[in-house]
Amino acid sequence: MSGLDKRVGSYAEALDGLQDGMTVLAGGFGLCGIPENLIKEIRRRGVRDLTVVSNNCGVDGFGLGVLLEDRQIRKMIASYVGENALFEQQLLSGELEVELTPQGTLAEKLRAGGAGIPAFFTATGYGTPVAEGKEAREINGRHYILEPAITGDFAIVKGWKADHFGNVVYRHTAQNFNPVVATAGRITVVEVEEIVEPGELDPTQIHTPGIYVDRLICGSFEKRIEKRTLRA
Repeated sequence: MSGLDKRVGSYAEALDGLQDGMTVLAGGFGLCGIPENLIKEIRRRGVRDLTVVSNNCGVDGFGLGVLLEDRQIRKMIASYVGENALFEQQLLSGELEVELTPQGTLAEKLRAGGAGIPAFFTATGYGTPVAEGKEAREINGRHYILEPAITGDFAIVKGWKADHFGNVVYRHTAQNFNPVVATAGRITVVEVEEIVEPGELDPTQIHTPGIYVDRLICGSFEKRIEKRTLRA
């Protein structure tokens, strides 16, 4: 492989170097667009004391929820935690440290981290517990709080298609948190449904340029539906 070819041959190779105590950024929203096989590999490796940053923590028995089962997550930074009973149990017992963050603020913290911006002011959360311990400032008559950016040791991302160089396309709403997560990892690992030959992707349709991607693997996906609703 050339230095520009981001493909790796196994999930073990994809997450080589992941160690106890690291910070992992995970794309996805609910169960949509989650890097489910990379999460399974984290579980298989048995690393512990992780800080995980994601919109939510999966559901009981699937997605990031499997890492809760094995007590591999020490701290969770998320915006929504309502679909996981084990998460609630570990939070209330003090076993899991949780930092709840407004959803748009979480996305911007990741985007800022990927852009090299250390912090930013936002009005969201001012005057609430979210603002406790944070610098506040009045700008043009409105109150803001200073939010630090987020970066991670590893970013795990789910894409739809990619070429050998790691240029990634996401499918529909599976974009969600994946593009910002992809920019903010020291090592960014992307799993996709299909890897195509260089030149097959329309350059104007690429969502994550390959410069952000360090490792790329093709997998098969279960794609569970979080809440199945059937017409009576």
